[in-house]
This record gives sequence, C-alpha cells and structure tokens, in this order.
Amino acid sequence: MVWGIIIGVVIVIIVVWLIAIYNQLVRLRENVRNAMGQIAAQIESRWDALTNLMQATEKYQTYESQTFEKIVNARQNVSERSDVADVNADEQQFNRVLGVINALAEQYPDLKASHVYQQTMTAVDEFENKVRLSRMVYNDSVTKLNRSIQVFPNFMIAGSMGFNQEKYFENTPGKQEMPQWEKSE
Repeated sequence: MVWGIIIGVVIVIIVVWLIAIYNQLVRLRENVRNAMGQIAAQIESRWDALTNLMQATEKYQTYESQTFEKIVNARQNVSERSDVADVNADEQQFNRVLGVINALAEQYPDLKASHVYQQTMTAVDEFENKVRLSRMVYNDSVTKLNRSIQVFPNFMIAGSMGFNQEKYFENTPGKQEMPQWEKSE
C-alpha cells in the first residue's frame, strides 16, 4: 500500500515536471514565432514605403517602374512561420529594388530633390532600422529557446516533443553596415 502511494506520487511528479518543461518550451517557441512576426510586419511596412517610392519614380522612367513592379510581385511574403532563409531572400530582393531606385535618383536630380522621394527614403530608412532591431529581438528569443532545449534535463525530452533549435540571423558580407541614403540638400 505504501509503495503504491510512493509510486503514484513519483508518477505525478514526473508528469507535472514533463508538463512544466513542455509548457516552457512552447512559450519560448511562441516568443520566437512572435519575433519573426514582428520582423514580417516591419518588412511589409518597408515594402509599402518602397512601393510609394516606386510610384513617385514612375513618371521618370517607365522601364525601371516595370522592373520594380515585377520584383515586388515576385517577392515572398514573410510571416511568423518564415525562417531566416526566407527573410534573407526577401532582403536580397529589397536591396535589388533599392539599388535600382538609387541609380534612378542619380540619373534624375529633380527626383532626388523631390519632397516625396526624400520623405519616402526617410521612411524606408526608419523601417530598415526597425527590421534590424526586430532581428535582434528574434535572435534573443532564439537564444532563450535554444538554451532551454540544450540544458539538462530538457535536452532529454525536447527532441521527442518536437522542439528543435532555431537558426539565428547572422551578419552577411553586404550588410555589415546600415545603408546610408543620400538626401539632396
């Protein structure tokens, strides 16, 4: 009888412990997904600002405008279910469009001097900073999840419960420094 009670208490303790670990890992995974969702929201806003800039450039060059539209229509949408590779692919597309816009602005000084262009480039720059900060929050969330998955005793059960380590955003050779948008004086 006493052994039955002891075994029952041990089983209850183990079940409660497993539930606690599982719930902790779920919270951490959801923080990672939330952080990716924040990145997605900032990227969407950044693309909206770039779309406004594309509309401002339409009267200057039809070809570049069509190129912008093709790239924007072909881009992937980033969501909380996206991974680091999806965001990096989106980043490459964004930088390609931005490069074309900057080249166009050099060709047409009156575009570069326009209020709409300057205001929109400021908005793009602000969203670029928000994306960078969101990536930092994402990496912090990933650190917490990955650390929790690797510590004892969590590592013994995390994999069997479907929890895997997430990838970090890393610096890429072309993104060591924040881009600087030239503003006409």
